[in-house]
Amino acid sequence: MTKKLLFAALPAFLLSVSVLRAQVNFQSSNLPIVVINTMGQPIPDEPKIMANMGIIYNGPGQRNFVNNPFNAYAGAIGIELRGSTSQDLSDKKPYAVETRNADGSNLNVALLGMPSENDWVFLAPFSDKTLIRDVLTFTLARRIMPWAPRSRFVELVLNGNYQGVYAIVERIKQDNNRVNIATLNPDENSGDDLTGGYILKIDKWTGVGNDGFRSNYSPNGSPDREIVYQYHYPAPEDISDPQKNYIRQYINSFENIMASSNYAHPVTGYPAAIDVQSFIDFFLINEITRNVDGYRLSTFLHKNKDSNGGKLKMGPVWDFNIALGNANYCSGGDTHGWAADFNSVCGGDFWLIPFWWQRLREDPNFRAQIRTRWQQLRSSTFSNTAITGMIDSLTAVVNEGQIRNFQRWPIMGQWIWPNNFVGQNYGSEVNYLKTWLNGRLIWMDGEIFSFPVATAEPSANITAHVFPSPATRGQTIFFECAAAGSSHAVLELFDLAGHRIATQQLDASSGGFQFRWQSDIPGIYTYQIRIEGRRAAGGKVVVY
Repeated sequence: MTKKLLFAALPAFLLSVSVLRAQVNFQSSNLPIVVINTMGQPIPDEPKIMANMGIIYNGPGQRNFVNNPFNAYAGAIGIELRGSTSQDLSDKKPYAVETRNADGSNLNVALLGMPSENDWVFLAPFSDKTLIRDVLTFTLARRIMPWAPRSRFVELVLNGNYQGVYAIVERIKQDNNRVNIATLNPDENSGDDLTGGYILKIDKWTGVGNDGFRSNYSPNGSPDREIVYQYHYPAPEDISDPQKNYIRQYINSFENIMASSNYAHPVTGYPAAIDVQSFIDFFLINEITRNVDGYRLSTFLHKNKDSNGGKLKMGPVWDFNIALGNANYCSGGDTHGWAADFNSVCGGDFWLIPFWWQRLREDPNFRAQIRTRWQQLRSSTFSNTAITGMIDSLTAVVNEGQIRNFQRWPIMGQWIWPNNFVGQNYGSEVNYLKTWLNGRLIWMDGEIFSFPVATAEPSANITAHVFPSPATRGQTIFFECAAAGSSHAVLELFDLAGHRIATQQLDASSGGFQFRWQSDIPGIYTYQIRIEGRRAAGGKVVVY
C-alpha cells in the first residue's frame, strides 16, 4: 500500500481531532502526537483488534500540532491491553501495538527513528509521577548491556480522548537490532542449530497460551513455592519438542551446578554455563533501582548458539515503574538493603527469586567481579553527575507534556498504589527521585567497596574447539586444541558434581592435539586444559 493510500484510509482520525480539544487544552506538543482510532471497538486484554494509527512528528525542535497531517506513520495496527498489575490498577492503560498492513499482516516500521520492527509497547506511567522511571532505567542499561529497549515519549489521543504522556518502547524480541541471538526455526532440532537462540521469562502467568517448565528447585526458604521458566522465544506455539527438551536440560544442568558443593569452581562451576558479566550487569541495574519486582517478575534470560558463545545470559531488563523508591512494600522504598534479598524480606509473596542468585552472591569471586564492575561504572555511567544529567534530560523532554498529563489524570498529591512518596507537584516528585538515588548510591558504595578485590588470572596462548555441540548421548565428542610453545598438556573432564571423570595427557609439541570422549548421561560437562601445570583454557560440553 502506498503512503497516499494509507492516508486516504483514515478519515475517522480527522473527526477525532476536533473532539479532543474540549477535554485538555491540547493543540500542540513538543512531543510526537499519536492518534489511535479503534472505530468504536473496545480494546480487549487479548487478542489484538484491528485499528488505525497516525503519528504527527515534524522533527527535532519543531512543534507538532493536532491539525497537522500524519507524517511519521499512518496505517493499520493491531492493539490490545498489556501488563498485569498496571492494567488492573490504572485507568491509564498500557497497550501492545503491532504495526500492520491493511490485510492484517505484519508491517515492519522504523517508528520514530527506532530500528524497523512491528511489535511495540505503549507504556503508560501512572503511579510513577515522574513519568520517567522505566525510560531512565532503560537508558542506564543500554550504556552497560548489549541491548535494552529504546523508547520515545509521545502524547496519545485514543478515540478522540486525550490520554496523556506515554512511552513507545521496543518489545523484548529476537531480532538483529533487539536481542541479537540466532533465529531458531521449528525444524532446527539437532547439532549447533538446536543450541540457540532462546529467550526465557520468569513472570506471572498473565495471558493465554503460556507454556514453560518448572525448576527442580524451590526458592530459598519457601519449599511450597516454585519457579517457572516460560518460553518467550521461540513462542510456545512455535517451539518444537526437541527445543523444549534442550533448553530445559540446559537450565536443569545449570541449576544442578548451582546446587552442588563445587558450584563456584572456576572450571567445573557456574562460569562454564553462564555469561558471568551479564549476570553482574543485570544485578547492578536491579540493585541501583532497588527493583521490588527484580529477579522474580518480568525477568528474562537468553542463550545464543554454542558457536556464538552459547552460555546463558541474563536480560534484557524490563519493568521499573515501581522501582527507584516507588514502592511502599517489601522494603521497596528503602535506599538500603539488597533487592536480591526479597525472599527473606517478603517470603510470603507468591513470586520469589530463584535460589541461584543467593548462591552467586555467596561466591567471593562473584562479589569481587561486582566490585570491579561497580568501580568502573561509578567513575563513568553511574556517577552522580551522569545519572542526575540523565534525569534532567528526560524530565526536560516531558516537562511540557506532564502538565497536560496531570490535568487528564489529576492524581498529583494523591497516593496511588504503591507510592512510597507523595509529592504535591511534579518538581517534588523529581526531587524525591534524585534524593532517593543519591542515598541508594551512597549505600551501595559502602557495601560493594567492602567486597573482595579481584585477582587477575594468567593468560595463555591456546585455543580449544569441541564438536559436535551439543552432542546426543552415546555420540563421540572431539576436543581439538592448539597450543604454542609447550609440550606438557593435560585435559581434564568433569561432571556436574565436579568429579573428574577423564584425564588425558596430551602431546602438544607439534602445536596441536585431539581427545575423543562419549557419554550416555545428559547434562553439562566441563573441561579444562593445563599446560605446564597451569590452567590455560576451559569450557563446557552439552550432552542431551
